[in-house]
Amino acid sequence: MSPPGGRQGAQRDAEGRFLNPDGGPSGQPLGQVWKMMREGTGTPWPRRVTDPPEAPPAEPPPGHAAITFVGHATFLIRVAGGPTLLTDPVWSERCSPFTFLGPRRARAPGLALEALPPVDAVLLSHNHYDHLDVATLRRLGAPRIITGLANAPILARNGILAAEELDWWQETRVGAATVTYLPARHFSARGIRDRGRSLWGGFAVRTPAGSLFFAGDTAYGGHLREIGEALGPFPIGLIPIGAYEPRWFMRAVHMNPEEAVRARADLGVRTAVAMHFGTFKLTQEGIDEPARALAKARAAAGLAEGDFIVPRFGQTLVLPF
Repeated sequence: MSPPGGRQGAQRDAEGRFLNPDGGPSGQPLGQVWKMMREGTGTPWPRRVTDPPEAPPAEPPPGHAAITFVGHATFLIRVAGGPTLLTDPVWSERCSPFTFLGPRRARAPGLALEALPPVDAVLLSHNHYDHLDVATLRRLGAPRIITGLANAPILARNGILAAEELDWWQETRVGAATVTYLPARHFSARGIRDRGRSLWGGFAVRTPAGSLFFAGDTAYGGHLREIGEALGPFPIGLIPIGAYEPRWFMRAVHMNPEEAVRARADLGVRTAVAMHFGTFKLTQEGIDEPARALAKARAAAGLAEGDFIVPRFGQTLVLPF
């Protein structure tokens, strides 16, 4: 099935690896990875942060969505009269191929997995361990999973069979909602030999009540304006603000807060909700730096705090479409 509207799906290089929307390769060369690692881990994070408890997720009134921030890129999304969705669910203690090694949670999930309502579909942006967590997906049972090309075999090898693959700009239905898989400037890998072998992306969810955008993982680029022009404006957008230092390396795969503010404008998002911060230490910046930098970038752009919200962990935002 070809993407609708004559738009181009993801392209591959001569070796069959997926390319970014601008035609460039995915991620940074391994030599640059080693160079970045030699710089050290940057500002230390606290071993554990305990957040005050939040109220249980609310039922959204007509014309609204209830967005519950579980942590990192995991949100529970409940649309009035529409689907209940879960994005990139990670409830594990580490985002790693190992249970004893790798980035560990600085914060517990903002909502217990057992407290989830019935979920109509999981939106799985790509295969990195901080987004595709096999242990969590197994605990969820057998949810419908919507993801990018070549991710289903990864899930099937782990006994998870309910995955539906989409190319960029392809659509599927979840009840009354249309879900579109969208380009992102990032990369995929579960190890050192499979880089670029499966597709990465974000999602648009369009319902009779309204539409929203979930970025997944992405660097800043022209694809964001293209998405906004094709499917926007979006009343609600979930946009990453963290894991961005050092810039010489991370700018190829992640936005910093200043770029996230520009992305909000490019996409035509009215109310942006920050994500991808304060949960797992993946890069060099301090645990609170993304929120501080976003506040500065927001003010510089003349935005109010409610235009780009930093949610509390476990907080449910009830937002109008």
